[in-house]
Amino acid sequence: MKTNKSFTKRLRVSKKGKVISRVPGHNHFNAKDSGRARQRKGRASSIALSIADRSRFLP
Repeated sequence: MKTNKSFTKRLRVSKKGKVISRVPGHNHFNAKDSGRARQRKGRASSIALSIADRSRFLP
């Protein structure tokens, strides 16, 4: 099966092997949020992928 390139570009693998991606939906409408909430939106989160999904989405 081919790797899904568009989704692969949105992921990265950390040194310890975690798959990390950016949480969508945090680009605009941030003015009303507190500073803490805005900082939290900038952070990435790790994704739990099964072995089948990992082989499909990571080269």
